[in-house]
Amino acid sequence: MTMITEIEDYFTKGCGRCERFDTADCSTRQWNKGLAELRRICLDAGLDEVVKWGHPCYMHGDRNIVIFGAFRNDFRLTFFNAALMKDPKGVLEKQGPNTRHPDMIRFTRNDQVSKAKATIVSYLKEAAGYAEKGIKPTKEPGELELPDELVEALDADPELAEAFHALTPGRQKSYVIQVQSAKKPETRFNRIAKYRDKILAGKGALER
Repeated sequence: MTMITEIEDYFTKGCGRCERFDTADCSTRQWNKGLAELRRICLDAGLDEVVKWGHPCYMHGDRNIVIFGAFRNDFRLTFFNAALMKDPKGVLEKQGPNTRHPDMIRFTRNDQVSKAKATIVSYLKEAAGYAEKGIKPTKEPGELELPDELVEALDADPELAEAFHALTPGRQKSYVIQVQSAKKPETRFNRIAKYRDKILAGKGALER
């Protein structure tokens, strides 16, 4: 399958990552109303809309703010640089057990978006404020250093991010080593794409 590059395709056909693309069974069809409302909220907040890794991504000040993800059982609004978020309403959840910081708001009903609009708007404003000021999270001691290309891939692909953060630290490190061993950025991105299915399967880079 080929990932979409046009934003409208996501809301009418899906992301292009699986065989359910452009069918009635695509997860984006199930959550269409909720995703459309999230889109309106992000655009009304003044964020710039782009497509990254087949998903709607919203930016401010040349920095990624949030990205959408649609799955069988839920759809999500995931924040970049989640370590900065204060989360006063306690609505953010972790992508996986090994994720360091809660970074997503999970929805299991379409009508939950409109009910949470005030909270979403305030969180978007907070995240955009950090982007305007150029504030980035402080690196934590013992935190695994991820290559920039892997960070970008995970940030732009909610499904991949969830699977990667669910891996054991050792399996995560195996991918860091494999990606870092490539000198050229394009080679690193190609390796990440090559390993995507393995990561989704919960395997390490060297596992069969």
